[in-house]
Amino acid sequence: MLHVCPTPIGNLGDITLRVIETLKQVDLVAAEDPRRTRTLLSRFNISKPLVSFFEHNEERRIPGLVRRLQAGEEIALVSDAGMPGICDPGYRLVRAALAAGIGVEVLPGPSAIETALVASGCATYSFLFLGYLPRKHGERERALAEIASQERTCVAFESPRRLRETLETAVEVLGEREIVICRELTKRFEEISRGPAAELLASLPEHIRGEIVLVFAPAPAAGEPVPPSLEEAVGALLEEGLPARRIAAILSPLAGVSRNDIYALVLELQDSRAGN
Repeated sequence: MLHVCPTPIGNLGDITLRVIETLKQVDLVAAEDPRRTRTLLSRFNISKPLVSFFEHNEERRIPGLVRRLQAGEEIALVSDAGMPGICDPGYRLVRAALAAGIGVEVLPGPSAIETALVASGCATYSFLFLGYLPRKHGERERALAEIASQERTCVAFESPRRLRETLETAVEVLGEREIVICRELTKRFEEISRGPAAELLASLPEHIRGEIVLVFAPAPAAGEPVPPSLEEAVGALLEEGLPARRIAAILSPLAGVSRNDIYALVLELQDSRAGN
């Protein structure tokens, strides 16, 4: 059987008793970084053979791991932090094991996604996880524009090296929409900051370190009335030559109106101007 074992996202004390017992019983541990996993195992007096399993070697590792599973070995899959398979190639091993008729046991445990979501104070009835935000500026801008239209809370990972650029883009695209920066969750220097992008950007330190999770508050519910001044703002942006989707992305968070309603208004104004 393949045992998917979540590990602490920061504080080693967050590992579950069930994960500890499973790691003691398996024949092999497939780890994203064996050095980090060895430190974790040593903390709980566990000694097991380890093999590396990460994004750039998973294709050549999977066949051998599947053969060992078929031979009756028990293998634990772990990542550096949190649930294996989330934003890492662990899901490919799970899929290969299932395709080979091998049992897969997923143990519950720490999750940076859920920890950040609840800590943010944003609505939790429905949320969208986006993985890592795109690295390229244009793709990141489009991703934030999609977030601007979402009427549910959005959660994303971000690199500390790109956080400043992301907030700079969010100032334009998300306006006053609340963003929550969760840094170093469960660790000694855990920090949670809330506010619109411009406010967060102003207080951002020059050097940023640690794991970052971003939580974006949802857009206002669709169907809310359009304020009279919004038509003027749309008209001004149309005169500047901006496309309809871009106008909707810019004005939605500023006006507190759903992106779909603004988009419909843009099309209406375009049609009326074309008719004149």
